Amino acid sequence: MSRLTRKLLVQITLTLCVVFLLSFAVNTYLLPKYFLYEKKHKLDELVTELKPMDLKVLSGQMSAIEEHHQVTIVVSSLSESVDDLNSDLLTQLGRKGITLSKFWLTEDSVRILREGGRVNKIFDQAKLKSSFLVNFMSVDGSVIAIGESISHSADTIGIVNRFNAYLWIAMFLLLVLLSVLYTKRIVKPLADLMQTAESISNLTFSRSNIQTGDEIESLARSINQMSDNLREAHQTLEAKNANLRHFISDISHELKTPLALIHVYASGLQDGLDDGTYASVIRKQSEDMAGLIDRLLELARLQEETLLFEPLAFQSLLQDTMAAYHTAFRQMGLELRVDMAVKEEMWVMADRGKLESVLNNWITNAMTYTSSDYVSIKVETIENAVRFQISNPTQHTKEADWARVWEPFYVLESSRSKKFSGTGLGLSITRAILQQHNASFGLTVEEGMVTFYFVMAVL
Repeated sequence: MSRLTRKLLVQITLTLCVVFLLSFAVNTYLLPKYFLYEKKHKLDELVTELKPMDLKVLSGQMSAIEEHHQVTIVVSSLSESVDDLNSDLLTQLGRKGITLSKFWLTEDSVRILREGGRVNKIFDQAKLKSSFLVNFMSVDGSVIAIGESISHSADTIGIVNRFNAYLWIAMFLLLVLLSVLYTKRIVKPLADLMQTAESISNLTFSRSNIQTGDEIESLARSINQMSDNLREAHQTLEAKNANLRHFISDISHELKTPLALIHVYASGLQDGLDDGTYASVIRKQSEDMAGLIDRLLELARLQEETLLFEPLAFQSLLQDTMAAYHTAFRQMGLELRVDMAVKEEMWVMADRGKLESVLNNWITNAMTYTSSDYVSIKVETIENAVRFQISNPTQHTKEADWARVWEPFYVLESSRSKKFSGTGLGLSITRAILQQHNASFGLTVEEGMVTFYFVMAVL
């Protein structure tokens, strides 16, 4: 038996015992008094109802009143002596089947009746195990006694208490059986929930399949949702840790190469092997390291930096940005194809410097990595948003080759050649900027073309 089942059984047993003891005490001590009170109240109401009636009318209806109210009524003259009055009343009661060993009216009681008052008495017949409750009232010089026999309740209450005891024992056994069955229904789901909670604490994130149709099922759904959320958060954290390890490995590689070159060329200077280029090589490597560190600091600042958002004319910003590249495109023998599919100026809420940084990075990448002699830019509206895309031919036609380009330090294999000296941080920075602008973005690779795009809501 589980601790919860045992605890519930003990509480149910104590509750039943307390209820039984209260019922026993009420039946034994309060029920007789309440029963007598009700009988007195009934006679008082009847006497109050009959008091105004004329004696002749009352005498004519006496039998009907006795049968209807289940009482005994006798009448005697108040002009008689006290002893004769008691004897006459006792004789009349005997004729009506009320045999009393004790019955009397005192001088004081008779005086009260002669003055028009009322007298209430109860005559205890111990040997007969009964009592006679009677009300006396005077009507037209006569005394009218209205009474009712009351059996002693001790024996009856004893029988009732014994019957209740048997009944409570049967109820107790039934409740114990039902409690065991019901607590099992509760304990089993709770045990499943406990196992689920333990699995969550062990980072296995299992789920509970509980269908009880009550609060336990609601709790199970909440725990399942919590398990799913924790699993997702754990997976995200593991991915971030893996990315961090990869990031540390990449940055170590990126920094180790120029440091090794600086060390080698510095040693050559000390050994007098300089052919006139060592100093320029050291300067070039140190400048590359400084640029890399600046890009790293920029990426780190984007995680905490608060951007300055303001209404911005997107077409004007794009035109200004492209204007700076006309000469570069001409020198590289490239054609810039622009499809501006919007006529009116599109206003967006953005940080001008950061959004310009995204455009610069994507245009520079397209110029650098195009495998043909052109780059395409297209601007269009989609519902209540502006969509910018830039495309260039590529030799990497598999989308899987581009899956990790948003990660820090990741570059396609061709970009590792001496012709291209990118750090692999540019797209990571643009991703962070676009995320801060709540813009949707991505890339597609179709028919030998790679296309980068982002979508921003217009004002």
